[in-house]
Amino acid sequence: MKSHTRTSASIPERTTPTTKTRKLIYHRDVDRSRLLVVDDDAEVGNLLTEALTQWGYQPTLASSGGQALGFLKRQVFEAAILDIGMPDMDGLTLLEAIKDHDATIDVVMITGDPMVSTAIRALKSGAYDYLIKPPKLDELRHLMGQLMERRRLQREVRSLRTQLGRTLAERELVGTSPAIREVKQTIATVATSDAPVLIEGESGTGKELVAAAIHRDSPRASGPFVPVNCGAIPAELLESEFFGHVRGAFSGAVADALGLIRSAQGGTLLLDEVGELPLALQAKLLRVLQEKEVRPVGSAKTHAVDARVITATNRDLEAAVKSGGFRQDLYYRINVVRIVVPPLRARREDISALALAFLRRFNERFRREVRGLTPDALAALMAYDFPGNVRELENILERAYAFGARGEITLANLPPLAATLAPEAGAPPGTIPTVEEAERQLVARALQHYDGDKEQAARALGLTVRTFYRRLRKFGLK
Repeated sequence: MKSHTRTSASIPERTTPTTKTRKLIYHRDVDRSRLLVVDDDAEVGNLLTEALTQWGYQPTLASSGGQALGFLKRQVFEAAILDIGMPDMDGLTLLEAIKDHDATIDVVMITGDPMVSTAIRALKSGAYDYLIKPPKLDELRHLMGQLMERRRLQREVRSLRTQLGRTLAERELVGTSPAIREVKQTIATVATSDAPVLIEGESGTGKELVAAAIHRDSPRASGPFVPVNCGAIPAELLESEFFGHVRGAFSGAVADALGLIRSAQGGTLLLDEVGELPLALQAKLLRVLQEKEVRPVGSAKTHAVDARVITATNRDLEAAVKSGGFRQDLYYRINVVRIVVPPLRARREDISALALAFLRRFNERFRREVRGLTPDALAALMAYDFPGNVRELENILERAYAFGARGEITLANLPPLAATLAPEAGAPPGTIPTVEEAERQLVARALQHYDGDKEQAARALGLTVRTFYRRLRKFGLK
């Protein structure tokens, strides 16, 4: 057991903030974050709380692990500073108790034992970092500044993700065609349950909006809606992005990360392009869906997950199961309720209503007063097959605004629109192109339509830029 009699010599006088610097420090570091300081040495505890107060934080001092746990039950803290060597409950045990109580609390350990094994154990248990006793206040101040900046960035990411989810959730499914009415009826039926939903449809049909509508009408509507494009995450980052990680789990893991699944706690997680997930991750996702818990990369602890999972795909998953590209057990797990979103060419009667909805949105964004479409412009849109579906219609109208459309959208504001796919050169009249030929024509047409802009062409077809480049190489297009 450590000695509890310490002299003032163990606290370097040069590190103590002076009254002269107090105002300067406060103005530079104002944060007002609530911190829990736990140390059985009153002299060290008072020094830390005085310094943290002068830096703009709101510290609460506890002299034992038991007292700290009492504070945690009654108050909200953003971070904690713990002494490792305490008599009633050592700091490592308290660290685990804090993480069990609230995993979002960042913890800094202060240890008089410079052994590497102690530091490794603290970091593996979830500590943000550690300092050697006696603590140097300039080091502590710098470390707390880093910690709070990381928390600020995490809040910003969560806020942006929430805004994205809210924007999707606020956008209504537009249309009154029989096909879209059937989709709306299914949404109303399944929204009140927690049953897994698989949304199928071509790229650009609005699968995210269907998922957002289910979330909006569900008991989880007050929770987060987290849309994830599985095809847009690099393969080497998938596991960490989905399940989170602990500090030191791999090179570059400088801090704990919650992960996409846990960030949807209490709400809805949309896994778009779920068919793009590699088989190894499919197995781990299946385990999460079955056990309703997740284990971050590099951690031995699991965390309970309460989130509804909705999946979406533009692939034929049944065919992928037969070919071995998608796990059969995962397919049955996510395919409890199946919703098929129709392509725009199958509900042409909705084109006018969709176009007017986009005009209202673009009028607000571009600060214009476009009243509608001329009859010939609407006729051209109605005759077009829209291989990129609703997303392509949106892009066409946005392009018209970008090129200065005012008053009404005229035929001159629209790009050339071909009504049907042309047969390959030399093919007999009436020949139906193969899927590969049709795909090549779509890619070539999109590239021409956007004057060689590959990013816009990829978005119009609902492809990632990386996938679009693969298609270009496959078909020998430039």
